[in-house]
Amino acid sequence: MRFAQDDEDVRTLVEEHDDVVTFGLNIGNSDCSLPPLPHLRAKTCQPVVLDLWQTGPPTKREFTTVGNWRQDGRDTVFEGNAYYWSKHREYLKFIDLPKRTTEPLELATGLVRLSTDDSNLLKSNGWRLTDSHPLNVCSYRDYLQSSRGEFTVAKDANVRLKTGWFSDRSACYLAAGRPVITQDTGFSTILPTGEGLFAFNTMDEILAAFEAIECDYERHSRAARDIAEEYFKAETVLARLLSDLEL
Repeated sequence: MRFAQDDEDVRTLVEEHDDVVTFGLNIGNSDCSLPPLPHLRAKTCQPVVLDLWQTGPPTKREFTTVGNWRQDGRDTVFEGNAYYWSKHREYLKFIDLPKRTTEPLELATGLVRLSTDDSNLLKSNGWRLTDSHPLNVCSYRDYLQSSRGEFTVAKDANVRLKTGWFSDRSACYLAAGRPVITQDTGFSTILPTGEGLFAFNTMDEILAAFEAIECDYERHSRAARDIAEEYFKAETVLARLLSDLEL
């Protein structure tokens, strides 16, 4: 967005490069409102080393996610519209979700940075909270693998502009054989959804996804891993990227 707005620093940075690669899987397609950068040569998924992710049964009942609740100060105005960086704005649209499903939902976030009002709001609506700050590389992986699946939202800009962004964290849940329910950013036109991976825009779509997963958890667990094998396996992703760049 800053490039399209003629931000001098960003334009200088981009123009110093011969090739540009993006994780925005939908950028350049007709339904994406964000223009591609010049020299865009490839769109790529996040590469995941699948051997690092076990696919045994989960040890927790919760659908979880890891992330910041509130991140202020990086909002952007683009073509007259404000786009917000903080994901809490999207969570607020579905704040009463735990009251509408039997699935327990847990958010791992930096509790020391969570205000009392935000903490009370989440807890009063049934969200379980745990502290993400102690997580290191190994305990982060253990946390994802222990979870039943992931429920998460995306940032406002990616949702409204339909960039096709797909989180590396969600890719790791898939690699662990954990079904993912995540807000659609336009990735649903590129990645398969409906088994193992669910894209949503509405509360009804979230509830339908939970119901489908619980009707046949093992099938959706296998499908999650299959998606990771096909779209996020590091060897495949990097080989495709090198081919796209003609290297």
